[in-house]
Amino acid sequence: MTKMNKKPSFKKEQALTKQGIDLIFGMDEVGRGSFAGPLVASAVCFGKEYRWFKNLRDSKLLPAPKREHFSKSILKNATCFTEIVDVETINRIGIGKSNKLIFERLIKRILNEHNEKYVYFLIDGSRKKIRRKNLSFIVKGDMKIISIAAASIIAKVHRDSLMRKLGIKFPGYNFAKNKGYGTKFHRNAIGKLGLCEIHRKSFSLKKFT
Repeated sequence: MTKMNKKPSFKKEQALTKQGIDLIFGMDEVGRGSFAGPLVASAVCFGKEYRWFKNLRDSKLLPAPKREHFSKSILKNATCFTEIVDVETINRIGIGKSNKLIFERLIKRILNEHNEKYVYFLIDGSRKKIRRKNLSFIVKGDMKIISIAAASIIAKVHRDSLMRKLGIKFPGYNFAKNKGYGTKFHRNAIGKLGLCEIHRKSFSLKKFT
């Protein structure tokens, strides 16, 4: 079995549960490298029952219909939170700080509802200078940890929906298909139409105009 096809597991969540931690939230963001649109991040906690979701994968490895199917099931059967950092903020503070900010917002929301003593956070990626005892960063966590894979699906489906709506408001860039990423069509559209208000002007996009 190749690494690409390897299923995310429950091992990390189960180990933390045995330590007396009741709520383990997997967290992931979507849209960091996009030329346009917001940054979206989600947190998902299944509680102590993970088996029903054994076929989950990182959102990037699933076709859109399957992502939609899983998203509905996760929202119905798990505890989920989603946060958004808008383009204005990304342009003001940069994508790196925005990425840190969105996880801080998620953590704050969760801890407003749950006792910090019984909560643990598993975040996809490398350390983002968020200093907490009850938190781990896991590189490629969306391919290793079931709750992070679930969070990637929730965030991806949510952001894709936002980009389809923005594609209607800002026609010509094909946001419904490319979701704001720098495809050849999108780059050519910037050359013809210029930048619109949801483009990340803090990125080096003027070279395409």
